[in-house]
Amino acid sequence: MRQFFNQAEVLSVLHGFNPWWSGKSYACHDFRRLAFEPCRNYLEDTSLRRAVLLSGPRRVGKTTILLQIADYLIKNGNGPKGIFYISLDHPMIKLLSLQKILNIYNDFVYPKGKVAFLLLDEIQYSKEWETEIKLLIDHHPGFRILATGSASVVHHERIAESGVGRWITVPIPTLSFYEFVQIQGDKFPGIPDSLKPSDLFSTPQNELVNLAQNFRGLSPFFQQYLLVGGFPETATLKNINLCQRLLREDVVERVLKRDMTALFGVRNINELEKLFIYLCLHSGGIVALKTCADTLGTSPTTVANHLTLLEQANLIYRLPPAETSGKKILRARNKYYLVDAALRNAVLLRGEELLTNTEEMGVIAETTVHRHLYSFYYRDVPEIVYWRDPVTDKEVDIIVRSPKYIIPFEVKYRENPKLSATSGLVAYCRLEKKVKRAYWVTKQDSDFGVTTFEGLKDEYGKQTQFLKIPAHILCYLLGQAERLLWK
Repeated sequence: MRQFFNQAEVLSVLHGFNPWWSGKSYACHDFRRLAFEPCRNYLEDTSLRRAVLLSGPRRVGKTTILLQIADYLIKNGNGPKGIFYISLDHPMIKLLSLQKILNIYNDFVYPKGKVAFLLLDEIQYSKEWETEIKLLIDHHPGFRILATGSASVVHHERIAESGVGRWITVPIPTLSFYEFVQIQGDKFPGIPDSLKPSDLFSTPQNELVNLAQNFRGLSPFFQQYLLVGGFPETATLKNINLCQRLLREDVVERVLKRDMTALFGVRNINELEKLFIYLCLHSGGIVALKTCADTLGTSPTTVANHLTLLEQANLIYRLPPAETSGKKILRARNKYYLVDAALRNAVLLRGEELLTNTEEMGVIAETTVHRHLYSFYYRDVPEIVYWRDPVTDKEVDIIVRSPKYIIPFEVKYRENPKLSATSGLVAYCRLEKKVKRAYWVTKQDSDFGVTTFEGLKDEYGKQTQFLKIPAHILCYLLGQAERLLWK
């Protein structure tokens, strides 16, 4: 097929994406997401014969990281023309194969065979990208490749078939509460920068009281974080209405109305939108396919398919139910959380009035705690699940499970929640003897301390410990500990 544009026009676009080739100035944000360091380390590791995939929701800073990597490489002595950034979502670029683009780059900008850093944005929009990246990795060792893409890239069957051993994935979720505080530029002395949530189980009560006092200044930031969420562009905006409009337009509508059609071929966007609104209303809730389908006026099969697509598009997380004491689950019904509570607030037009609504804040806080647990345990844990006893209806919101440990979390973001011997969290720990520590996540910083229950011990005969911890402290420390994992 004849192109209606020529190489000179393509080259002009490439120069526009790479102003450093011509010595022009370019803007680069100072604030770095936690994912910057692992991307830089992997990219500079010449022994690693793999492409690096930076995967996460829209508007979380993936493009910014690519440009910060370019800036870092130039400032550390790499030739500007050996650093090639390209957005494969550009209307003209989408009409060309990746190989054609690289041929133009090698013919007119930078000779083939020399070491070059390829920064490929929105790689899922490139035709046959899986095969082309495989060939570059196998036959062009001089290319160091960092690409960004939606979660659909990671889960796609074709990458499983053609990309085994050729990709290493770096997840980039929305901002943690720790990052949210950092992006505001405020400093809070008295919070040890190596402190992890697990350290608190062995911290004396008087030190926990002092720590709660040091964290008190973060409470207003946490309220703001629960409203506007973890998207860098809106994190520092004070106008909540503007924040929510940007999130609806740039994240929700773009994914539902553009990505779903372009990447998955979804035709009935209205049904997908209705399901997403349903999930906004029931974030953290159990979704029974037939009940949901009847409510939305569609089929259970359609609901199941659309849930899978929303998960792959990085809009929702799925939690399957937990098995206990060898008991199999006859009807497995999953829970679903939005990837960030701010999306729920934006779609449902919920503003500051949320702060006085106990039920709504409970949903938002639980969604937020799950986001932090998912990000922190992503690399180490096979599954994150929930538990509900079908007889008593006792439940545990979130359970982190691995062969090494089981850690349950119950979120009670309200005034004076009482942890008792009859609570669902305690009932679960009586069933699961592998639980050494459990978390009771609350609202007030007066709810801070470790407790035990008579006769409740783990498999080694040690008393199971329960940490009552305010949500803002848990989320901050999880975000801080996530930073330590990448070092």
